[in-house]
Amino acid sequence: MATEEAAAAFGFPSEVRPGATRVGWIGIGVMGGAMAGRLLAAGYAVTAYARTPAKAGFLVAAGASLADSPAAVAAASDVVFTMVGNPGDVRAVVLDTTTGALAGLRPGGVLVDCTSSSPSLAREVAAAARAAGCHAVDAPVSGGDVGARDGTLAILAGGDEAVVAWLAPLFAHLGRPTYMGPPGSGQSSKIANQIAVAGAVVGLSESLAFADAAGLDARQFLGAVSKGAAGSRVMDLFGERVLSRDFATGGAVRYIIKDLGMALEVGDGQEEVNVLPGSALYRQMFSAMVANGDGDLCLQGLITVVERLNGIRK
Repeated sequence: MATEEAAAAFGFPSEVRPGATRVGWIGIGVMGGAMAGRLLAAGYAVTAYARTPAKAGFLVAAGASLADSPAAVAAASDVVFTMVGNPGDVRAVVLDTTTGALAGLRPGGVLVDCTSSSPSLAREVAAAARAAGCHAVDAPVSGGDVGARDGTLAILAGGDEAVVAWLAPLFAHLGRPTYMGPPGSGQSSKIANQIAVAGAVVGLSESLAFADAAGLDARQFLGAVSKGAAGSRVMDLFGERVLSRDFATGGAVRYIIKDLGMALEVGDGQEEVNVLPGSALYRQMFSAMVANGDGDLCLQGLITVVERLNGIRK
């Protein structure tokens, strides 16, 4: 009984509140660093892990602790967030039996994976967490670096609905959560989101290239159509960056190539719709950025592919 009471006082379902709930954060990139910083600023104790410790320097300066492994982060935390590059990274930082977060998390602890990852892996992580007496939520986000900075991300959460609801005080500092269904549902939602984002970026790039070639004032054009049916969050986020040739702000294009690849995979668990010709085309266009040596540029750099195809040099 004493052991059960101790577990109940740790992690879920104990009350989440600043000064009491300890947060772990694994992955300090553009998105993860901003998100962890918001929780730290809200008064939560944060323990972080980064493969390159220098990336966590600004968090340490703001009061975070730095751990030397994901397992060490988890041992010091009630809730552990992961925001890493790809499914292989998720598997390594969560499921490694020696250094992974699940190896260090006490029963009752909660894993929250914000990486855009595989639905089948999310289900695997949830099952492993359950077997260890812990909980796992797949909660990828949409909204880019601006949403991460401003706390306005769309959070697509899959897992136990009660655990997702319990995380609300933490999610409130990051954006707006929506419960999407059982484990894997958050990741499936993010993949579907990325299909829509990719199509919008392709449309934005081609429309601006066309407008410019037609002799229009591209900025005036964008301001006019953004108020009509063509307007979108993608246009709001990326339009000005395209016009100013700012291709360095945001997430690298390789991530959406990865996400679209997951959409096109066959046999990944419960996903049945894999004939997605638009997604295949979008992935090829973004892959062309990599082929052109621009793999470290961000999504809005896609206009360079359109320009090259049309012999336009900027």
